[in-house]
Amino acid sequence: TLTPSHSSPGQNESVRPEFQEETNTGRACKSIRGLLHLLALIFCLVITWVFVRSYINFNMKTNRLPRWMASRLVKTKCGLSKSCPDNFFAFKISSGAANVVGPSMCFEGQTIMSPVKNNVGRGLNIALVNGTTGKVMTQKYFDMYSGDASLLVKFLKEIPEDMLVLVASYDDPGTKMNDEIRKLFSNLGSTYAKQLGFRDSWVFLGARDLSSKSPFEEFLKNNPDVNKYDGWPELLELEGCVPQKGLRLLLPDLGVRAQAHCELDRQE
Repeated sequence: TLTPSHSSPGQNESVRPEFQEETNTGRACKSIRGLLHLLALIFCLVITWVFVRSYINFNMKTNRLPRWMASRLVKTKCGLSKSCPDNFFAFKISSGAANVVGPSMCFEGQTIMSPVKNNVGRGLNIALVNGTTGKVMTQKYFDMYSGDASLLVKFLKEIPEDMLVLVASYDDPGTKMNDEIRKLFSNLGSTYAKQLGFRDSWVFLGARDLSSKSPFEEFLKNNPDVNKYDGWPELLELEGCVPQKGLRLLLPDLGVRAQAHCELDRQE
């Protein structure tokens, strides 16, 4: 009897041609599917990038400020509403608010007196600035409620020529005011020093021996009927541009324009 022969476990079997063809086709299909997935991923990334870029550009266009509004956001010295011309100094003076918030002064973009600098006090706060170089020479305050008025008289008499005088009131600038002090401030170009009294608000920029009154001054009388604070009028702000060689170079028409500039700023 003949027994069928069997291949040993280790013997290699020949692969049928049709099975080999099916294997190659499967591999090709997998490669195509992988390529399609990669292309789909790239397509999604490109679409996302285009969408994000379009969204950003749209927001930039819609959020762009009008030209007239953007011009008002341009940074200026001392935060003035408009830049000063060449050969002019920028300044801003704020009086104190009641007896709570002290006054502040800014000159050419630098804060020279303020509560933060701890160099202000009750009464009259005064800074002297060289009218040619713009260098700050002195900052002092004088207690006009219980202080010695003779100290202020001496200070005002010793102001050198070509000095700009910046003044801001705080709390009470008028109790110790006398005729001599009023006259000295009037000689600096003040109009309202003659009527400055108890708890009035006052801001001023002047210079020695002016031939006419300074265009840079604001005054508010203490009036219980209209006071903004309990016992004090509201604070005052004064800003503007002063010629580098002092107020004496202000021609009459320039002085009028400076006054109009202050009025316009108050309205705005």
